Amino acid sequence: MEQQKNFSKKATKRKRAPLSKHHHMTIRWDEFIGDAGDELAIDASLKERAAIVGRIGILMLACGTGAWRVRNSMNSIARVLGLTCTADVGLVSIEYTCVELDESYTQTLALATSGVNTSKLTDLEWFVREFERHGRQMTISDIHYLIDQIRAKSGLYKPPVLGLAAALACSAFVFLLGGGLIEMICAFIGAGFGNYVRAKMNQHKITLFAGIFVSVAVACLMYMVSFRGLEALFLVSSRHEAGYIGAMLFVIPGFPFITSGLDIAKLDMRSGLERMAHALTIIIVATMVGWLTAMSINFKPEDFIPLQLTSWQLLALRLPASFCGVFGFSLMFNSSPKLASTAGVIGALANTLRLELVDFTNVPPVAAAFVGALLAGLLASILGRKAGYPRISLTVPAIVIMVPGLYMYRAVYNIGLNSISVGAYWLTQATLIVLALPLGLIAARILTDPKWRYSD
Repeated sequence: MEQQKNFSKKATKRKRAPLSKHHHMTIRWDEFIGDAGDELAIDASLKERAAIVGRIGILMLACGTGAWRVRNSMNSIARVLGLTCTADVGLVSIEYTCVELDESYTQTLALATSGVNTSKLTDLEWFVREFERHGRQMTISDIHYLIDQIRAKSGLYKPPVLGLAAALACSAFVFLLGGGLIEMICAFIGAGFGNYVRAKMNQHKITLFAGIFVSVAVACLMYMVSFRGLEALFLVSSRHEAGYIGAMLFVIPGFPFITSGLDIAKLDMRSGLERMAHALTIIIVATMVGWLTAMSINFKPEDFIPLQLTSWQLLALRLPASFCGVFGFSLMFNSSPKLASTAGVIGALANTLRLELVDFTNVPPVAAAFVGALLAGLLASILGRKAGYPRISLTVPAIVIMVPGLYMYRAVYNIGLNSISVGAYWLTQATLIVLALPLGLIAARILTDPKWRYSD
């Protein structure tokens, strides 16, 4: 009878916390604290300490960083708490085990979706550094409170600002691809509306594919509307329609693309392959939607009208255009203006060097992409260490501007028209450049990061 009463009390206590109604059920982390909230974390139970390690790991993963950084942060927390941690990290899930003497605790954590948040990533890295210094004096409640504060931070920018960031980035992107003022204006309008719609859909947690479908279609259609308006008012040439490709480049999955290469380099094959598949899925869906939209409005990816600029004028314009492109992409990754400006400086130097090598030397585009990424990685190591920013928050925006979105789209467009040989040419060029970009960052990381340089 006494056992039945105790069971009833426990059952009643559990009912006080309603279960999550989400498909990916939310974990109530406060339940891991129990009655030990005022206890020092180092004196807490294995389960309570392991929960802290897991929370840091899954929050880092939610920010879009790669498996090596996630595991490194979890290890840092575990060491302070007197635990040995081993983790298997994927794109949206972590399986980890914490060991102490002859006891172990294993847990699986998963995210509903993958995203990027460089501002929150910066806060988490700050937390890990501070925890290494003061974690032994912190209580369980203090730790979870600080983690809750970081987790609860909303995005820095509303959809209108994210739309303007995409507009700035894509119009600069179009100029760097060879487009002129007409293409830049139309791409500004198209990308601005497209990313605004995507941001609004993300606010409502609309699934990934729907967001890509709608936002890319809106971007292309708004480019067409603005172009037809300029064509009617100013009698501009129909060849300016080629810039519509730039209006949808805001969907380029820079973080999963780059982190997939870094993870594969460290033999985190599960994370690397999952991230690569995620990035390829986004690109395939976006280019297919762009192709279908272009076919419906009779737009073709022709060459841009040559700009009548000298080499020095081109150099002088490429620097600010690269800065603006990287700055805009960085804002879309939820970077602070200061962080975005730092990434913009890196991208301006690295991308301009790449373009100058292609135009004025015999260096092939693939080799130039490697050199540009290498310089971006070296500069990010120097500036990131001084400013305290995560390296990945600087390098990815800086080289997203180098991703050959135009080549990818032309490949899909020509393959869709059964011009297989032409499509294969553009696909090959795009693939080689995409491979060169993470290789450049890997080389820079090996040269500048002793901890990352070794396999153990």
